[in-house]
Amino acid sequence: MKEYASQEIEVKWQRIWSEQKVFDTPQRSDKPKYYSLVMFPYPSGTLHVGHVKNYVIGDIIARYKRMQGYNVLHPFGYDAFGLPAENAAIAHKIHPKKWTIENIEIIRSQIKKLGISYDWNREIITCTEDYYKWTQWIFLKLYEAGLAYKKPGAVNWCPSCQTVLANEQVKEGKCERCGTTVTVKYLEQWYFKITSYAERLLKGLDELKGWPEHVKTMQRNWIGKSTGAEIDFPIDGTEQKIRVFTTRPDTIYGVTFMAIAPESPLVLELVTADKRAEVEDFLARVTLEDRFKRTSLEAKKEGIFLGRYAVNPLTGEKIPIYVANYILYEYGTGSIMAVPGHDQRDFDFAKEYGLPIRMVIKPKDGEYNIYERPYEGEGIIVNSGVFNGLESSEGREEIVRYIEEKGYGRRSTQYKIRDWLISRQRYWGAPIPVVYCNKCGIVPVPEKDLPVRLPENVEFLPTGQSPLTLSEEFKHTTCPKCGGPAHREVETMDTFVDSSWYYLRYANPKLDEKPFETEDVNYWLPVDQYIGGVEHAILHLLYSRFITKVLNDLGYIDFDEPFENLFTQGMIYKDGWKMSKSKGNVVSPDDMVEKYGADTLRMYILFMAPPEKDAEWNDAGIEGIHRFIKRLWNNYYKVLNLLNSSNRDPHNLTSEEKSLRRKLHSVIKKIKEDIEGGFKFNTAIAGLMEFNNQLMEYIDHVQDPNSMLLEEIAEKIALILSPFAPHMAEEMWKDLGKDTLIVNEKWPEYDPQALEQEEMTIVIQVNGKVRGKLVLPVDSSEDEIKNAAIKQVSKSVEGKTITNIIYVKEKLVNIVVK
Repeated sequence: MKEYASQEIEVKWQRIWSEQKVFDTPQRSDKPKYYSLVMFPYPSGTLHVGHVKNYVIGDIIARYKRMQGYNVLHPFGYDAFGLPAENAAIAHKIHPKKWTIENIEIIRSQIKKLGISYDWNREIITCTEDYYKWTQWIFLKLYEAGLAYKKPGAVNWCPSCQTVLANEQVKEGKCERCGTTVTVKYLEQWYFKITSYAERLLKGLDELKGWPEHVKTMQRNWIGKSTGAEIDFPIDGTEQKIRVFTTRPDTIYGVTFMAIAPESPLVLELVTADKRAEVEDFLARVTLEDRFKRTSLEAKKEGIFLGRYAVNPLTGEKIPIYVANYILYEYGTGSIMAVPGHDQRDFDFAKEYGLPIRMVIKPKDGEYNIYERPYEGEGIIVNSGVFNGLESSEGREEIVRYIEEKGYGRRSTQYKIRDWLISRQRYWGAPIPVVYCNKCGIVPVPEKDLPVRLPENVEFLPTGQSPLTLSEEFKHTTCPKCGGPAHREVETMDTFVDSSWYYLRYANPKLDEKPFETEDVNYWLPVDQYIGGVEHAILHLLYSRFITKVLNDLGYIDFDEPFENLFTQGMIYKDGWKMSKSKGNVVSPDDMVEKYGADTLRMYILFMAPPEKDAEWNDAGIEGIHRFIKRLWNNYYKVLNLLNSSNRDPHNLTSEEKSLRRKLHSVIKKIKEDIEGGFKFNTAIAGLMEFNNQLMEYIDHVQDPNSMLLEEIAEKIALILSPFAPHMAEEMWKDLGKDTLIVNEKWPEYDPQALEQEEMTIVIQVNGKVRGKLVLPVDSSEDEIKNAAIKQVSKSVEGKTITNIIYVKEKLVNIVVK
């Protein structure tokens, strides 16, 4: 019997696929199109099996759709800019480009060993000039549309390194490189105006029927729509006002203090001289804390009185103004009217600092002590002047109407989402294509002058300061508008900008004169199936949706959602932990391929658990799948050896052969349903295992096998195995005598007639205990079944009175006796 030599088989078929350009995708076809895409990786090192899960899932779908007759686009690329490459440059004195390209070569080699059916001609690498030229083009288009702008923003600043630090680079308030205490600095930063699309991004989620509901919920929460009112509170003794946004204008009579976020420029504008030193010390400490932790419900509430008072526009009451750690600058206006009687955080702050607590909403039923805990529900308005007695909902309307009439404020809809900060004070990213001219101001680089190239001859200092700030050659240029001296922007773009449009570039990855052909992206897009980790549920997916909508508005594409269907796969854990080099629990796909073969690894990754669930890697588990693969292989070649049998009548099948054929077509039907009904690959493989067991029983004892049946089995099993274990399926197909590639064959259809059972097995019970079984024709009547059952267990009912006979259709008969 032919031995299963996975290494030899897999290398052979990978070479044939490559030589015959099997996975090269035609730009047009008479077939319907299908775009299957996995989220591309950051090339920070070698892949582990957790990464591979994503690619295997995508490959099953692409191969299955190809066999169903689709023109499948299944490309791959690398999200190649980013901070890790820059850190490697500093630590190992290697250029980020060299480090990145070397990692890409390793990853490409690893993926090819797995037999993933990518069209490698469409490979993209975001750090190459032919890609980031068009990332810069997208920036220019947003700038022209008024959607890219520059404004001051708070950043982490290391005084020693003289550089901005990402939040991840600040450890316990200190610079991770030099240990200097980090301060907050306000710098001019570039932003994309994603807030202009907040409502469309929110409403668009309702149309994404193929997205998991929990992902859509995460995006809805991130966008964070709130309806309410903006109200201006005058500052006593000045012409200034503090504008707040509130969703509960019905509580305005309960305001007892104002609170401002530590990051707000208003804090230092308003603080009085005698309070400045105390406030500055507070800001230096608080602004370095994690904003989401310090603003959580459980965190201790802290603040400092600024020495000033605001005036409640409806009551004329003077109320103290505080800077408070629990206020988020990014939400609303960065300032709040605090109502401790009806908000838990305000209540905790008021208790801490001895501030008044007032009830202005009371429950409809019963009494409530707001000095013990705030009442945050709806109710009846009290202690609120002319609005007393109104229900909360009605009171909100009346108060907002009054505020608008008096010019104190207006109705407003706010979103929690903030504009997208794209500036990075780093080297390894796409340069922002603008120059600064003393005469002309900010001038965008003309499209004809793209790309603005990253200089490669740069020095990486241990401080982490971007080499672009030190490169005189890069910085100094001429103004494209007036021809005078100018200097380039030395900041680069957030790498999320690179990944926000890459799915479009796959349509025309080698196009020089534009980022894509509109006709081609309109043919391929939206992506039919997008696959990736749920950790990208918000930023990457939201930014991609935003950029798609912008390009649609500008007339470059005809669609406004990039991904029609989204699947988020679970992680693979080892020893209870996410795989990482630091924990020493990484499982290398290369090692698994060498030991067991790519097909075994693919099958095990799919069999471990439902693909959307997390799963624990188990060495015994892959051993078990490898044994199954070898049993299936051996059974298949036993079948091939029996094909010369003289028994070739397809209509002369024994009951055992009919059962085996029924099982075959049941498995074909099940795998189709499992793939199309939620990617239940684990149960699809379980179905293959069940069939293999029944096949083994048959071929191990049959004396006169039906070769027509065996030929059907050999053909159909190879076909349904092909997406899962493509190398061994190709080998089986060839040895069956076929002269085509199985990857180009059609997915088999199941025979509905084969699924029809001629007989059924009925379990017989007496007083609920099993006493026997019956095999009867499926068209037997209920009376015939009951009579046959009584006869079958006659000894068990002899001498007793039958009081009832319960029949469960086509399953059991329970005879009740006394």
